[in-house]
Amino acid sequence: MNIAHLLDRAAQHAPERTALYLGARPLRTYRQLRDRVAAIAQALGDRGCQPGDRIALFLGNRPEYLELVLAAWWAGLVVVPINVKLHPEEAAFILTDAQARLLVTDQAHADEMRAVLDGDRSGLDLLVADSQDYDQLLRTGSAATKPCASVTVTDVAWLFYTSGTTGRPKGVMLAHRQLMAMIMCYHAQVDAVGPDDRTLYAAPMSHGAGIYSGVFLLNGSGHVFPPSGGFDEAEVCDIARTLGRVSLFAAPTMVNRLVRHVERTGAPVKETGAFKTITYGGGPMYVHDLIRARQVMGDCFVQIYGQGESPMTITTLSRADIADDGHPRWLERIGSVGKPFAMCDVAVVDATGKPVPPGVTGEVVVRGDTVMLGYWRNPEATAATIRDGWLWTGDLGSLDEDGYLTLKDRSKDVIISGGSNIYPREVEEVLLRHDGVAEVSVIGRPDPEWGEAVVACVVLRDPSVDADELDSFCRQHIARFKRPKEYHFLDALPKNNYGKVLKRKLREGIAK
Repeated sequence: MNIAHLLDRAAQHAPERTALYLGARPLRTYRQLRDRVAAIAQALGDRGCQPGDRIALFLGNRPEYLELVLAAWWAGLVVVPINVKLHPEEAAFILTDAQARLLVTDQAHADEMRAVLDGDRSGLDLLVADSQDYDQLLRTGSAATKPCASVTVTDVAWLFYTSGTTGRPKGVMLAHRQLMAMIMCYHAQVDAVGPDDRTLYAAPMSHGAGIYSGVFLLNGSGHVFPPSGGFDEAEVCDIARTLGRVSLFAAPTMVNRLVRHVERTGAPVKETGAFKTITYGGGPMYVHDLIRARQVMGDCFVQIYGQGESPMTITTLSRADIADDGHPRWLERIGSVGKPFAMCDVAVVDATGKPVPPGVTGEVVVRGDTVMLGYWRNPEATAATIRDGWLWTGDLGSLDEDGYLTLKDRSKDVIISGGSNIYPREVEEVLLRHDGVAEVSVIGRPDPEWGEAVVACVVLRDPSVDADELDSFCRQHIARFKRPKEYHFLDALPKNNYGKVLKRKLREGIAK
């Protein structure tokens, strides 16, 4: 099964239905999108790309991005999405490691990418999407071609490189099978997507938003690109109000920005149903923030938990669970990441791989068709991460008696002080309940007596709040040994392009 068949079938079923929007303006029908994708796919073949070759994408969110992803799959190629916020040297490592045959970029990044290609990658071809060269592909290719018939479900479709926070990034191999499993997981347990629905690409397409594109091909839904090419809360809100039934994937930080905008402007998104589904993930959504988001925007939220090695597909906290505020354990449940998707097995185990009892913290493991094939050209890392068919996620969590998974932290982020494990998120949840705190991230620093000490990095909403007040607040809500020993007040928390807080940078800053 080639994922590109989803586009072909949608175009056959409803050729005149709008497939692409630029803002609220219809841009292309499904017939036009299919014909362009088929032409680009053939032209890529004429340019020397063969099934199995890697095509790297280093460009912002724009309609050509989706066309190129689909054209690559149509031609039997492997997509290598690269975060445009990466340094050129970081991008160069990925290009070399992936042995990319073609790099596609845009005018905004063309010069820096040409500088990368001036090195020893003479075999790598370059294409600029918003240029005459791209238009030439459309003129020379044929719209009569069909999706590559030689592709099987086990052929790699998406080669996603991890963030590399603990070393060089690794290429996660996801085949058409993994992507189709992810699509079915969404339709079965996140939201039943129909032809009148639309997805808005406000988060980077090199990450979750891009990989979710197949979800909205299955029944010929609309694909919306914001004219800004990124996330602007006012723009997103205006587009959703104009089109209606808009869904999007967003990091929790994006959700919080959108909520603040709706609060400030009074935009009637809750009353009009402008947003059908906002799927959030990629970082912790704190209970306080989720309650506020629901009050402001209604019951449009669903959480997913996954990672590059099993993307968007480990657990989900359903819309119904988030809305069930009469349940006696509601607060506990909305602090979880929900229940496992039906297409995978999830367990919490100790260091030997033995499942731990309900309520006990261990490492989260997952197996099933959602899990990666392995790491690209890295059998050692693959063997260390996938053991006896189980993917060891590196995340610590616990399952309750009803099967809800609550994440504690990444194993590398746990603070061990005086022999006791302290989970930063638990401390963060408490501090965020203080009205004067806007954002917080808790880290550990070396301590000669206790091993590690708890440090809170805080962004204040009320500048009159000080460390003594926060310490007193913590004493009221958590055990004394868990409370921060230091407070560092910052103007902003360092984050990556996906909105994740960079704790490594915080640790580096505290060490200075």
